[in-house]
Amino acid sequence: MGHDREEASHRWCELVSAQQASGQSISTYCRAHAVRAWQFYEWKKRLRKSETASFVAVSVKAEEESAALPSPMLSSSSIELRHSRGWSLKIDPGFDAVHLRRLLSVLESGS
Repeated sequence: MGHDREEASHRWCELVSAQQASGQSISTYCRAHAVRAWQFYEWKKRLRKSETASFVAVSVKAEEESAALPSPMLSSSSIELRHSRGWSLKIDPGFDAVHLRRLLSVLESGS
């Protein structure tokens, strides 16, 4: 059951993003895509609430601090960051933190 809800959430996330990118009004977009406008508004509100509720702040440690951690996986493990809007990033060890912050800023502002 959770899988169905996740699929529905992903589908509506794509619809909301596509509507915003289209530049069309919600009513025009919904008519063109055979979507009920009231459902669109409901899902848009629901997705907005889930985004703010699930935000997790992440801090980046300096390289010296990271080297002191006793994890054998640290140097070989990637991190995958998945966003509720459907995009994801694979972050390899040794990434440029400034570049990552800029990329996340662009992705968040374009949503």
